[in-house]
Amino acid sequence: MKDFKKYYRIPATPEEIYIALTNPLTIELWTGETAVMSTEPSSEFSMWDGSIVGKNLEFEEGKKIVQQWYFDGQPEASVVTIKLHPDKNATSVELRHTNIPDADYADISEGWDNSYFGPLAEFFEDI
Repeated sequence: MKDFKKYYRIPATPEEIYIALTNPLTIELWTGETAVMSTEPSSEFSMWDGSIVGKNLEFEEGKKIVQQWYFDGQPEASVVTIKLHPDKNATSVELRHTNIPDADYADISEGWDNSYFGPLAEFFEDI
């Protein structure tokens, strides 16, 4: 199992990014895919039409999102923590993803850049 930690700078407020990551309609806008999401702890979520599924664990509005991501056959929980920090005219997004199965690490770390935070940053740049 491996851990991944990275910071992203996104040209939006922490509140705007929080909404973009927790509102299913907004998620569909920047991903182009169907999403099921709720800010209720213990609720199940699904993004990219089921490519990412898991359970929502904790929310601090405009500040933090904690989720458990499911991987087939994984005995331990893979936990994603996203913290939002104001940074002048943007937000510093702190990502920590723990317990990633070794076989999935390259795809997951690349996916954070190319499929998750890259498109999210482009979404806000285009507004």
